[in-house]
Amino acid sequence: MLSKILLLSAVACLAVASCGARTAPASSSQVYPTACPVTQQPSPSFVPPSPYLAHPPGSDPVEFWYGSAPLWTMLKSDGVWAALPHRDEGYSQKVFWWSQDYSIEQEPVPALAVTGRRLDDGASTLIASEATNAQGDFGAAMLVGVVIPTSGCWEITGSYRGNELSFVVQVRP
Repeated sequence: MLSKILLLSAVACLAVASCGARTAPASSSQVYPTACPVTQQPSPSFVPPSPYLAHPPGSDPVEFWYGSAPLWTMLKSDGVWAALPHRDEGYSQKVFWWSQDYSIEQEPVPALAVTGRRLDDGASTLIASEATNAQGDFGAAMLVGVVIPTSGCWEITGSYRGNELSFVVQVRP
């Protein structure tokens, strides 16, 4: 029951800009493993179908599209998520997902499921909110808030309409 309350609290917190979030202090003595196989930009790069942008919005080479037309996301080139808001439950991050098959009008609450697991220590799993919709210069997107319990090497997987996409990021305080 307590874990269900914590999950609901974490999910509700993701929808609010300030829910007691704080930035975790950086530790200059922290050593990060080099064995985390963060997802790299493929060559050739994925270009979303029209009418989506050919490159992620406002991103020089700092971010890239990753996936295929049925399901894609936007990733950082260095594969690191650092200085994320932090609470007792963990580090929070918003993850946008796109699909050529997604329509905000027909599916305001997308049937997207997101899971995650820590690769460098099998003990933790992330908490993912229910998907919602988003729209901007990047087109119609699906949005999920995640709470990652600990720093480390994380594999995150999205599943939408029979399509699955996984990527790996290094989460740092």
